[in-house]
Amino acid sequence: MLPAPELLPDVLPTERLTATGRPVPEVRAELRRISNVGNVFTVIGVWAQAALTVALGVWLAHPLGWLLSFVLMGRTFARLGILGHEAAHRLLFSKKSVNDFVGKWFASYPSFTPLEAYRRSHMAHHKQEFGPEEPDIPLYRGYPIPPDSFRRKLWRDATFRTGWKIRKPLLQLAWQRNPIALQILGVQAVILGVFTLAGRPELYLFLWVLPEMSVWRVLNRLRAIAEHGGMTMSDDRRLTTHHVRQSPWARFWIVPYNTGWHLAHHVDIGIPWRNLPALHRELVASGWVVPDLEYPSYIALWRKLASGERQPTITRTGGPATTGTSPASPR
Repeated sequence: MLPAPELLPDVLPTERLTATGRPVPEVRAELRRISNVGNVFTVIGVWAQAALTVALGVWLAHPLGWLLSFVLMGRTFARLGILGHEAAHRLLFSKKSVNDFVGKWFASYPSFTPLEAYRRSHMAHHKQEFGPEEPDIPLYRGYPIPPDSFRRKLWRDATFRTGWKIRKPLLQLAWQRNPIALQILGVQAVILGVFTLAGRPELYLFLWVLPEMSVWRVLNRLRAIAEHGGMTMSDDRRLTTHHVRQSPWARFWIVPYNTGWHLAHHVDIGIPWRNLPALHRELVASGWVVPDLEYPSYIALWRKLASGERQPTITRTGGPATTGTSPASPR
């Protein structure tokens, strides 16, 4: 899964990028700008989409319509998760208090996520990808894996088992009167109240709780392994993070809000989501990211991740990448 050494040209620094790929201060100042007004409409938009998804099921009132709404609600949680991710990086709004307020009450808590704990673990992820303190490693450790193992993981996600495993500690904390857990359940009570006022309280379970515990879990795993599956610990982000060609289909389902430009995000975690494509263009223009480093689609990458093919380990800590044999390129 690791790119061949010839796909990792040693061309940095340049006049616009530092040795790690991060923009120089003048360029970074421009890319660091947060669109506060734009993000207000982004947050409103994700909630409007959630309401329309529920309304679609009610309007169709057909088993296939309910199934469509159920699946589409997983997409809603993908969006809430990414907005919470932006808030964790303090990139959703430029004012810290507004960023944390909106991130908690309108993105993370509605999706059962404690923003404070997520921020700590996510910063640990960025601090040492694939390191001993990496909190996300269970999602993408050991790839490529055999196809049957890959299917079992997705089946566990789709059948609520992963969701229940993750949800159970929250309920235990709430039982112990943990204040953040109680706040999250308070937000859920408000959402249940909205469904109840609309005359359909049962839809809170069917079109909120259960999609988060199933569809979203599948989408989250697929996204996570596409970001880091099969990579290795390195200070060269091209060896820790995949880059995949972006498409409307992918952005619709699993990588909203420019999440798919994940290599750029790991190069500089201080760039807000709207400007990640611009940073990626800088990396390409410098020659640091070459065309053959890009996977042509998420499906192509998932097939590789489920191929069971093991590749030699490449390490890079400053000089050229080295390996015993040259693994195949992403393509």
